[in-house]
Amino acid sequence: MSVNSSRIRLPLAVATALAAPLSAAMADVTLPPVTIGAGLRTSFAQTRYDDGVHSNSSDFSLDSARIYLNGTVTDDIKFMFNTEYNGSSKDVDIIDAAAMFSFGDKVNIWAGRFLPPSDRANLYGPYYASNWGTFRDGVQDGYPFEAAGRDNGVLYWGQFGILKVSAGAFGQPGLPKGSSDVLWAGRAQLDFWDPETGYYLNGTYYGDKDVLAVGVAAQNSAGKNAASADFLLEKKLGNAGVVTVESEYARYDRLGGYPAPGAAASTESHGWYLLGAYLLPQPVGMGKVQFLGKYGETRFSIVSGEIKEPTTELDLNYLIKGFNARVTLFFINQEYDHFAPDMRQVGMGLQVQM
Repeated sequence: MSVNSSRIRLPLAVATALAAPLSAAMADVTLPPVTIGAGLRTSFAQTRYDDGVHSNSSDFSLDSARIYLNGTVTDDIKFMFNTEYNGSSKDVDIIDAAAMFSFGDKVNIWAGRFLPPSDRANLYGPYYASNWGTFRDGVQDGYPFEAAGRDNGVLYWGQFGILKVSAGAFGQPGLPKGSSDVLWAGRAQLDFWDPETGYYLNGTYYGDKDVLAVGVAAQNSAGKNAASADFLLEKKLGNAGVVTVESEYARYDRLGGYPAPGAAASTESHGWYLLGAYLLPQPVGMGKVQFLGKYGETRFSIVSGEIKEPTTELDLNYLIKGFNARVTLFFINQEYDHFAPDMRQVGMGLQVQM
């Protein structure tokens, strides 16, 4: 079947003429800057129980995998969107989705899903913690959350010299409907040495900063309360390495908290931990070596009395590129004086970010 070539040339000519100004206009369009990143935590661990009932295990785990997306809308408005695969639940969650309005150090407004005002540990999470078993002791990051410590709501935060303050209102699934649906949260922090810029925090700076910081946080909803106080000291000792000391005390009164081990969930708990670390000054191969020890103790109130849970962790960290590439040999020991069996875990963890 023959085709009239003039019938083809005319539409092509019209399309080309229309596309030319569109291409020129697109050449002048500047897309807003967007950054994309990813993070991975994977481990091998041998877990042993002392009761002869629970099964011992030797497992490879994909503990966490994250995708980070950040963009700039205007000079004052930015956007954050982060996802996480949780190896424990096998779920993929939106952990951050927030519009961030910044009008200088003193006035910042966030809306969406993000970390609410809470303890330092929640504001750095597993990827920016010093130790591997970040939330194993029943103390830190016990505030209620929607996903990975995050809640949906609106936040104000500002920096006033050495003082950083934040406050916000959030919704939390499981709370009563109506006016008590709102969870109120606030935090105040003093940085006596180098400032920690931004809202999110670190558990260590590996000697990039000299930090002496004290923070307090509290949350309330429908008469239920949670509160904590945290402390971080990190000092570079000239050519003698870096020393880190971190501590926290937390109390959860019918709001948040960890489940009582081996028993029904407790309504109240309180606990503390102390962490110490020393980073050797000289590189070993392509990285540096850090020794770390942590002890935490939590007490859970239950109907029949109180459960005591002491947790000890010892880490040997090999820091190839700080938080972006590190390997950890870890030992975690948890003991209970009620119901649950004592547990010991030895393993190796790998964390990579880009």
